[in-house]
Amino acid sequence: MSSHDVPPSPPPFDALTAGGGRWRPTGFITISAGLHAAALASVLLAPESWPWALGAVAVDQAVITLAGLLPRSQLLGPNWTRLPHPAGAHGLVALTFDDGPDPEHAPWVLDRLDQAGCRASFFCIGEQARRHPALCREIVARGHSVENHSLRHRLDFAFSGYRGFVREVAEAQALLADITGAPPRFFRAPFGIRNPLLEPALCRVGLRLASWTRRGYDTREASPEKVCRRLLRGLAAGDILLLHDANSALTAGGVPVLRQVLPRVLDAIDTRGLRGIALPEALA
Repeated sequence: MSSHDVPPSPPPFDALTAGGGRWRPTGFITISAGLHAAALASVLLAPESWPWALGAVAVDQAVITLAGLLPRSQLLGPNWTRLPHPAGAHGLVALTFDDGPDPEHAPWVLDRLDQAGCRASFFCIGEQARRHPALCREIVARGHSVENHSLRHRLDFAFSGYRGFVREVAEAQALLADITGAPPRFFRAPFGIRNPLLEPALCRVGLRLASWTRRGYDTREASPEKVCRRLLRGLAAGDILLLHDANSALTAGGVPVLRQVLPRVLDAIDTRGLRGIALPEALA
């Protein structure tokens, strides 16, 4: 199916009314909240204890900050770093592509995936999708999934408050659903960085956070060999692989790293008896 014969956009989708997951704080968040309450009570009951209370809160805040800077951390909320066990037991791996849809590279990626018989998930930026809606529809029409990678992919995304997260994620969710007719099921934070308020916002919009098992740093690493090494060393069923269909680094010869890496990744998946899927397939 080409980008010239895609169907028209479906009726508007309301990302907030379509959500509704209930937020449940992790044990770490519960303990952190209790520590803050205890520190406050300590200062109110014994003002001279304020240095100890302040120190405890400062250490807790440092741990929270570190957890937000680690994309694969589970401390702030559920986070898919691997596929659920049943999917891994069936020899499945998830291919994911960030920062698109890119009109130069995404069609090439789709053709390579078709040739390999693999499916993938494309974490699309809302504003990019608005510029290339036909490409988003083609991704879905060819058996892949379009997932939510925020509306604008802002550098300061991780510093948003709850309302900011909801606005950024929900607007992208509504836009992507209206374009493709298939509401995203997963969200990936820009640069993988977040704070504790993201998970409640995702629950409101009805999304799961997904990071990755392996990433190749293909947007900044000019060596295809190094990118492949990071992605393929120890590759096993259940892994989630991160690549980018936009912003690819260039080799010394000026070739996008993606174009040399993806064929090798697909060959490795086939050679090891694995099958590449889109993330929603792992929910079945």
